[in-house]
Amino acid sequence: MNAIHTFLFGIYPYIALAVFFFGSLARFEREQYGWKSDSSQMLRAGQLRLGNILFHVGVLGIFFGHLVGLLTPVIVWDTLGITHTQKQIFAMAAGGVMGALCFVGLAILIHRRLSDPRIRHNSRKSDFLVLAWLIITLSLGLSTIWVSSSHLDGHMMLKLMGWAQHIVTLRGMQAAELITDAPFLFKAHMFMGMSLFVIFPFTRLVHIWSGFASVTYVGRAWQLVRPRQ
Repeated sequence: MNAIHTFLFGIYPYIALAVFFFGSLARFEREQYGWKSDSSQMLRAGQLRLGNILFHVGVLGIFFGHLVGLLTPVIVWDTLGITHTQKQIFAMAAGGVMGALCFVGLAILIHRRLSDPRIRHNSRKSDFLVLAWLIITLSLGLSTIWVSSSHLDGHMMLKLMGWAQHIVTLRGMQAAELITDAPFLFKAHMFMGMSLFVIFPFTRLVHIWSGFASVTYVGRAWQLVRPRQ
């Protein structure tokens, strides 16, 4: 079990990131016509706007919340005078709100895709895989809030922060050791979250890259369109 734990939380994160980056690059080079969100708005606009807004607001909040919460060094929070208990309570509250928004939006999108025959017929297996993977990962993440509520000293939160920061600084073996005694629910959520990066390049999720890249349009030169003389 120790070897499996070390692989999953000390080596697998790097495999997931490698597949994420190199798989996305290969997808862009080989299948640019498939690099899109495959929106089903033309088939049915109903429920799409509400579901999309709730899901995207929630998922962006969760993503940046994890990014800041896990990768900000503990000394920064200590310097700001924020105790470990305060940070954990804030993370639970913010994560719960963003997670709930994301869950409701995702539930609407899943219902829409399954209940409409035309949308269901035009869906790929990868679409259902992504939706199932997201709802399971999200459910596990929301469930960890109840586990965290039983210990508000921030001890486990510090271990998870240490794990993430050790992974980023290429200290995978030590990272795995930090969370050896973490509850199974946390580990299951982490595994599902990391595996999301593995399936990312092979699904419609690749359009997220385009979303972040669209920021560059702000500084892009104007396109001039002149009438034919």
